Amino acid sequence: MGDQKEVDAAGTTVGEVLNDLVGRHPGLADQLFDADGALHRFVNVYLNGRDVRYLELLDTPVGERDAVIILPAMAGGA
Repeated sequence: MGDQKEVDAAGTTVGEVLNDLVGRHPGLADQLFDADGALHRFVNVYLNGRDVRYLELLDTPVGERDAVIILPAMAGGA
């Protein structure tokens, strides 16, 4: 992926899309998923701007024109 901000990935669910992405970029697996295959709690995934944690998580259906956005959770403070 390098410095790409947008890539294409295939799948009919968020989980399939993420797994397709991991298949193309294996280094992402440990960043996206925990040992049980669930999303890491510090990764936020959105489908068309809606957090998949409030939808059907990895089983959330994805259409051909939908956008899946992956963002690291931000934490901190002073």
